[in-house]
Amino acid sequence: MSLAEELPEVVTEKIPGPKSSALLARRDAAIPKALCGKTYPVCIKRGEGAMIEDLDGNKILDWVGGVGVLNIGYSRPEVVEAVKEQSEKYFHTIFNVIVHEGYVELAEKLAELAPVKGDKKKAYFANSGAECDENAIKIAKAYTGRQSIICFTGAFHGRTNLTMALTAKKAYAQGMGPFPAGIYRAPYPYLYRAPKGYTEEEAVRYYLDELNRVFDEGAPAKEVAAMIVEPIQGEGGFIPAPMAWVKAVRKICDENGILLIADEVQCGNCRSGKYYASEYWKEAGCAPDIMTTAKSLGAGVPISAIVASAEIMDAAPAGTIGGTYCGNPLACASALKTMEIFKKEDYPAKANHIGGMLRSRMEQLQKTCPVIGDIRGMGAMIGIEFVKDPQTKEPATELTARIIQIALQKGLLMENAGTYSNVIRFLAPLCITDAQMEKGLDILEAAIKEAMQ
Repeated sequence: MSLAEELPEVVTEKIPGPKSSALLARRDAAIPKALCGKTYPVCIKRGEGAMIEDLDGNKILDWVGGVGVLNIGYSRPEVVEAVKEQSEKYFHTIFNVIVHEGYVELAEKLAELAPVKGDKKKAYFANSGAECDENAIKIAKAYTGRQSIICFTGAFHGRTNLTMALTAKKAYAQGMGPFPAGIYRAPYPYLYRAPKGYTEEEAVRYYLDELNRVFDEGAPAKEVAAMIVEPIQGEGGFIPAPMAWVKAVRKICDENGILLIADEVQCGNCRSGKYYASEYWKEAGCAPDIMTTAKSLGAGVPISAIVASAEIMDAAPAGTIGGTYCGNPLACASALKTMEIFKKEDYPAKANHIGGMLRSRMEQLQKTCPVIGDIRGMGAMIGIEFVKDPQTKEPATELTARIIQIALQKGLLMENAGTYSNVIRFLAPLCITDAQMEKGLDILEAAIKEAMQ
């Protein structure tokens, strides 16, 4: 049986075992402290599908997926072969000097696929989520001739200077200012934590009023180049933007000449039950103007993309976009093969199937475990929010941390999210088997019950 089909099994007394502990000690001596956390003491030897084997032989089910990078799973043979084949031709060109076909073909396919406004679309590439978001802001400023940007509470857009300014949680930006001017923040529609007693309709109205307040007290609407929104917030706690709110935001943007940017760095590439979550927006008549995506686009080889109409894209002055490694041939080869597999094997359907299994089990458990405050998301992008009390909704941050540690010792790797770090987010590779899902859910349920004792 291949590792991709196996179930979790811990063979050492604890994780980390001795070999992993030795590597972690070497890490601590050679790597900056900021990258040497103690929460996830896992050292990989090999990975297949949704499973990893650590240096000590422990088989661990991965519900983190490189934090959303491995929707297709570890070491997919066809992707390995595509990268290998490209590597035997050439590793690199700088695209604005020497054109390679992979870049052009991937841009064509993304332009065809991306649910952004416009009949004729164009795409180009960067290396990371932060880079594609920063480049989307450049494009928006070039097209509109405006300087101000609106972002939202709970947002995560990256760790460059500009994207740290856009990112809400300032633990990601501590001591790193000053940040660029012209960044304004409005409340994101977090319905579970809307003012008490509000109906969904009233809550949406409240969040829209707060957005309009930014125009009065922050930046006049006619000076705003773009609003950047995650269709499903990632680091913020896996919170889908309510469609009624998205429709209203689209209307505000249209009335004021503001571009709407959909940040699909984490929720894109089949995770949401659509190829891109913005497809839900487009079906509702409120497609974004610009879409960014990264993470699972290249199956682990660094690449990100920016897609918009040709009219918007062509506004960028020569020299303002691009970069040495952007659209690297190996990354484009990986992304093209990954896209082919996603379509051929209907990965959005896999996401919906997985999400259904997770929701069903957690909703059943919620009846007897009131610490499960909210279960939300789209497709396989599901967040489980833990609270001390379902009435007060006080975040159960410590409980969430205990659940994660207990599960790890049973062979299940998970990660938290949310403003209060009290949400467990589900980012398992979409190639996970039903047997692995069931085993993972068994471990999660056992960890929740143990942590509550």
